[in-house]
Amino acid sequence: MTFQQSGPVLACNMQAIPQELRSAHQANIERVFASVQEVRELSTGYALRLPNETDILQTVLAFISYERLCCPFFQFGLEIEPEQGPVWLRLSGTMEVKAFLRELPRLRNLQEQQTSST
Repeated sequence: MTFQQSGPVLACNMQAIPQELRSAHQANIERVFASVQEVRELSTGYALRLPNETDILQTVLAFISYERLCCPFFQFGLEIEPEQGPVWLRLSGTMEVKAFLRELPRLRNLQEQQTSST
């Protein structure tokens, strides 16, 4: 996917992920986004609330480890709240990165679902 704003072109480079790991990475993407319980808009990106479960945490870490290769313009943050509270995955960067994220179908669908349920 490519998105061009007034700044530089932002494009994911799947070639940066070893070919034998791409299907596992795709499965991790699907699992992370299927687990999202809430989306919060940030000034330069989005925060995704996930359940505090060991297998989800492991999936999120695997997702970050490969996503940072194909999308080096993302800034990742992971916050694990105490007392088995939620896990927050932050995807952010510049304002252009936020616009790029806003156009991702998975994120757009999550936001639409969240809006329709409130």
